[in-house]
Amino acid sequence: MNVRQGSGTFVGIQSLCDALRHLGVAVDLDSPRFHLPVYTLERIVFNETLRFAGRNTYDATVGFDLDGYRIAGRAGHPHLAALKGVIADELRNESGLTGATMRVQAHFEAIHVRRAAAVICTSRYSAEAAREAYHLPQLPRIVPELIDLAGWRGLLLGNPVTPAAGGFTVLSVCRFYPRKRLHVLLESAAQLRRRIPRLSVRLVGNGPEATRLRALHRDLKLGDTVQFVGDVSREQLAAEYNRADLFCLPSVQEGFGVVFLEAMAAGKPIVATSAAAIPEVVPHAVLVERDNAEALAHGIESLYRAPEQRTRQAAAGTRWVEQFDAPRVAALFLEEIRRLR
Repeated sequence: MNVRQGSGTFVGIQSLCDALRHLGVAVDLDSPRFHLPVYTLERIVFNETLRFAGRNTYDATVGFDLDGYRIAGRAGHPHLAALKGVIADELRNESGLTGATMRVQAHFEAIHVRRAAAVICTSRYSAEAAREAYHLPQLPRIVPELIDLAGWRGLLLGNPVTPAAGGFTVLSVCRFYPRKRLHVLLESAAQLRRRIPRLSVRLVGNGPEATRLRALHRDLKLGDTVQFVGDVSREQLAAEYNRADLFCLPSVQEGFGVVFLEAMAAGKPIVATSAAAIPEVVPHAVLVERDNAEALAHGIESLYRAPEQRTRQAAAGTRWVEQFDAPRVAALFLEEIRRLR
């Protein structure tokens, strides 16, 4: 339950809980109270202990991703499985220990969605992936991710930083997993540093790919062109968005992508790939072919050389993101729970 480990999923869940409370709903949030060296084992132990806890005082329970499989289907209350992403879909881009642990998580997520009274996903892409991967009888209903626009805009105003004069700053924010394809962004930066004066690419986050990415950074001799910012607070993150001229995430697998909402709300143009749910979330962005460093570099350069296009796209994103504001999405979420009763 923090940004560093929970990334956009944490932000989405916390914002949803806060928005539901503002609608007058009593919400208790249950998460592991003790931690184990292996996160997947920690989640399984947490879920197994849930069956001993009393749940009959609630009108409904909600489990995110695999969490909740042990109480789904119990008599006395309806249970909703809310998938922030589809683990079986995400693990297709993972290998090694991460891939192995995610296969275990996908097994329990399958149990969860099959036992639940209903399943919701955050995008059409995720709904179709869940139905296929977990052999669901019908397509899950869709409630998108949300963003607390008032709170986020307050953070942006409270942490003012202006883009560097004469430079061009590209921001990327994510956990460093293979599916995020940050190595493609580094390869693009190696091409662009000769075409964009004072190019700065700032990578916010950390994760399993950090060592590999730093090694590639050295091999490409990127130097100060690319900065590894690391994990940051929400205040520091707002400052990073303010500093940026453009947001870029070349991910090939996104069930939704909260960072795109943050970038739009910050008034930033976006370059991403035409993969997974991304075209649903940012249809107005510059979308390029996945796993293509040259295409990504061209997309970034095209916006660099067309400031009026950056302005138009940023304005379109500012309008588009309004539909994902927390009060509106929380009301949709609550309606899905009411459908169960």
